[in-house]
Amino acid sequence: MYDRYEGLIFDMDGTILDTEATHRKAWQSVLARHGLPFDEQALVGLNGAPSWRIARAIIASHHSDVDPHVLAGEKTAALKEMLFDTVRPLPLIDVVKAYKGRRPMAVGTGSEHAMAEALLQHVGLRHYFDIVVGADDVTRHKPEPDTFIRCAELMNVVPTRCVVFEDADFGIQAAKAAGMDVVDVRNIQGK
Repeated sequence: MYDRYEGLIFDMDGTILDTEATHRKAWQSVLARHGLPFDEQALVGLNGAPSWRIARAIIASHHSDVDPHVLAGEKTAALKEMLFDTVRPLPLIDVVKAYKGRRPMAVGTGSEHAMAEALLQHVGLRHYFDIVVGADDVTRHKPEPDTFIRCAELMNVVPTRCVVFEDADFGIQAAKAAGMDVVDVRNIQGK
């Protein structure tokens, strides 16, 4: 089905790995420590953004004086404690397996590079991907196209010859801004 593309790029959280509920649980725990309310719908609207950007949005909406980088760091630490016990692959991994060795494939994620590497290794999927680009590998994050453009560069594929698999509005915007076709996996996975 995706044979016409020269490169396949996958978001990670919520696209190939079921991590969304654990991300929300980590945010809920950290926000409670700071006396900040947990608004699940607001977090869903920020899916795909790096933790510091989400923290900044939460702090701004509640007029808090908490440092966004501190809040994001606490969330990342909480996530690391929980995630390895709960993470599992999502059905889209079948596309990844079908294209292994047939097309270069990359993960372009809003998670930190080291976390993405560790999670993919933990679930036995790292060897399927040629490239991993995390939030700390680019300066501008989703919805900017930099993550996906970097994936294409590292795969040595022209961006317009790539397809991106995404589950978040920011990621879809980023893929389109990169000139790439995009598959909204929420339509596939019933999100």
